[in-house]
Parts: sequence; structure tokens; C-alpha cells
Amino acid sequence: MLSIDNDKTNEEDLQNSVSSSKKLLEACNILLVEYTSYADTSTIPGHYVLFWEIVCVADGNTNTDPSLKAELLQECCIAMEESLDYNYRRCRSHDRSVGPLEIRVVEAGAFDALMDFLINQGGSINQYKTPRCIESEDAIKLLNSMVKASFFSPRDPTWNP
Repeated sequence: MLSIDNDKTNEEDLQNSVSSSKKLLEACNILLVEYTSYADTSTIPGHYVLFWEIVCVADGNTNTDPSLKAELLQECCIAMEESLDYNYRRCRSHDRSVGPLEIRVVEAGAFDALMDFLINQGGSINQYKTPRCIESEDAIKLLNSMVKASFFSPRDPTWNP
């Protein structure tokens, strides 16, 4: 579960918001390979961070270094925020207690490195599933070391009291 202020975002809500933004990527021949998230409270206000590994698929070729379009990924941030629940949108738009959602695009293989790290920490390879929310500072540090680009939501999500 992600939480910064009064908002509480569970795995299902997170998955639904990611699914809404995936449609924008797919329309541009970009696929979301894997993702995870964490609540970054090192800034004021804190904000949600999603690590995304993406690939560009064009003309039948897979390119692991897609040309990143800032506008597209900012639209993905907005789509995710618009899909999150009322409490999140209120905290973002009205209370200002949650900062803009951020997508950090990571290098190809970042999630393989995360899996290796977590298994070396005692996880079972047979039962491994990419965590949708991570709290381990070392795991976050690993993913941050593989970030190629970062994008923030350029506006507040809609909020109707």
C-alpha cells in the first residue's frame, strides 16, 4: 500500500491506474515491461514514484532504448492520477499534502537486477513476483541508479468536492 497523507492506495487501485496509462503508451507503440512504486517522503510534500521499464516496438523491431517523449509520459502521470481515488485527488488538488506523481524510466534489465537483489536478501526464486510497492531503501537505491529519465505530472488531477 502507498500512503503519504490521508490517502491510501492499495495494489488494485495502483494496477488500475497503471492500466489506464498503459493505453497511452501502447497507442505510441511503447510497451510497459514492468513497474514498481514507492512513496517518496524525502520531499515536502511527499509524492508517489513509479519505476517503469519500457520498450519501443516499431516495425516489428524491439528497441530497448525508446525515444522518450516528455509529453507522453507526463500524460501517463496525469492518467494515473485521474484514475486514483477521491482521497488521493483531494490531497493533491485541494490539501496540497501530496506532490505530483513521478514516473522514473529505468534501463532495460533494471527489474532483473531488482529480482537478483531481492532473492539475495532471502527471497525464493520459485515464488518471486515483482513487488508493486517497495520500501527497502537499498532496493530503491538500486533502481534509482538505473534511472534514464524522470517525468512529473504537469497539473493537478480533477477534484470535485
